[in-house]
Amino acid sequence: MAQDVDLGNGATARIRSPWFVGLVGFFTLGLYLIFWWYFVNREMADYGRVRDTTELGDSPGLSVLADTLGWVVIVPGVITTVGTLQRAQKAQELTGVGSRLNGWLALALFIVIWPAYHAYVQSGLNGAWQTLETRAPIGPAQGSG
Repeated sequence: MAQDVDLGNGATARIRSPWFVGLVGFFTLGLYLIFWWYFVNREMADYGRVRDTTELGDSPGLSVLADTLGWVVIVPGVITTVGTLQRAQKAQELTGVGSRLNGWLALALFIVIWPAYHAYVQSGLNGAWQTLETRAPIGPAQGSG
């Protein structure tokens, strides 16, 4: 179950099954999650550009680097994990989603069953992208002219 949503300015986001993200992430021993991490961070950065804000990130490649090699020294891995969750929460805020991702629940999921964390983040992003799907994309404020 994957469905593309138009973010505006030619950018798209994908609504993915959280179950798929979690299970495939688990069974591929995290390999799928490296690609998933890039794509969700790219989608948020694209939406940030549409909204004319850098709050949703701007470098998905650095996020992947921190999420893979960064865990060797721990700090970059923690920073990108927290940062991606915060960007997902900001995406939810910008799209007007009512209930936002809970950071404490995300932490518990990450510690207990790490693929469940990724599924949880995907479910939150799905809510944001589904909200956009029901209305026209909102771009930056345009001058009256």
